[in-house]
Amino acid sequence: MRPNKLVRDLVPQMIEDNGDEAVTKILEQEEYFEALKDKLKEEVEDYLENDDPEELADIIEVIHALSEYHQMTINDIERLRQNKLEERGGFSERIFLEEVIEN
Repeated sequence: MRPNKLVRDLVPQMIEDNGDEAVTKILEQEEYFEALKDKLKEEVEDYLENDDPEELADIIEVIHALSEYHQMTINDIERLRQNKLEERGGFSERIFLEEVIEN
């Protein structure tokens, strides 16, 4: 496991249970926000590299934490998603925009 990153709450204990020592710190609010954004990038990169649906669960976990940081519930985020879906549609039709020709 790579150090110097935000980890799930039970990871330090898992490291200790393995006979190793986990050196940790509790992040201040702004540090936590930056670490969450880095974690989101990491999890998206993991998904893109592996095409593993389990990585999507990690992405959703980070999204839950980010919504809490913004003092929103996941239901608030879902409402925002639904609004965008109604206004712009989703991706189910697999439309790929190749070009825009200005008139």
